[in-house]
Amino acid sequence: MKYAYLSDTNLKVSRICLGCMSYGDRSSKHHLWTLDEKDSTDIIHHAVDLGINFFDTANNYSAGTSEVYLGKALKNYVSRDKVIIASKVYKNEGFLSKEAIFREIDGTLTRLGTDYLDLYVIHRFDYHTPMEETLEALNELVKVGKVREIGASSMFGYQFHNMILISKEHGWKQFKTMQNHYNLLYREDERELIPVCKQFNVSLTPHSSLAAGRLARKDWTNESLRSQVDTVAMKKYDRTREQDAEIAQRVYEISINHNVSMGDVALAWQQSRGVTSSIIGATKKDYLDDLVRAFDVSLTEEEIKYLEEPYVAHELFGPIRE
Repeated sequence: MKYAYLSDTNLKVSRICLGCMSYGDRSSKHHLWTLDEKDSTDIIHHAVDLGINFFDTANNYSAGTSEVYLGKALKNYVSRDKVIIASKVYKNEGFLSKEAIFREIDGTLTRLGTDYLDLYVIHRFDYHTPMEETLEALNELVKVGKVREIGASSMFGYQFHNMILISKEHGWKQFKTMQNHYNLLYREDERELIPVCKQFNVSLTPHSSLAAGRLARKDWTNESLRSQVDTVAMKKYDRTREQDAEIAQRVYEISINHNVSMGDVALAWQQSRGVTSSIIGATKKDYLDDLVRAFDVSLTEEEIKYLEEPYVAHELFGPIRE
């Protein structure tokens, strides 16, 4: 496993981050494909064994049980200071108000069974709360030691830019990561959001790195439970299947040339585009075994151009409108 620092922090993370949306109690009816506690624990332990030290979850994943499963799995297996735990806030009552943030961080810490978060991420932009209120609350969490660093997730470039400037003006804690929607099938953030991140030295830790499997298998869909019931992934990718299938085919061709998996090629492309750590979901151990090989893949400029060439503009999917 290879590692890198998030921005200018001392948080040294694996170049693969295990996304924990697939772990949690199905009875919450949030995500119907999630693994139970035993199977979730097995995957998390295997990730640790492979050298993955970066884990991402959220307060709303499976009604908080994703945080519970992750916390218990790590606490019983690895020293707290050896892992980097990230969670998110927004999809809750009160969105990003001061009251909501102070309430939700305590719930998250309790469910994870830890005294602090390494990284606290605002899940979306909040149109209901003044940015100053949100940013001051996040700064306070850092001051009292409940959070080490803060990050953001999908939003418009100008929104992120404004939040950064407000924090700088007040001398508050700065955002260090952006968890945006970014992969070979969706590159709209290259227009504005990613340049803003580069301007302010914000590390990219994108979600949907494998486009819900569309960049990891030859066939666009398969018979897995998630492929059948994940309506969000369907909205993200299936409506543009006709134009994007060519990209997936080119990923397959290059994977054959390198004798690696499609997923390895997709992650290698992200690395070539400045991604610090790719968030991936895994429900089987061999998926993780395979993806750690992505760091052995070096794409040529010609191959990168070949992968990117068929891309056309997409409807925005990630940032929310008021």
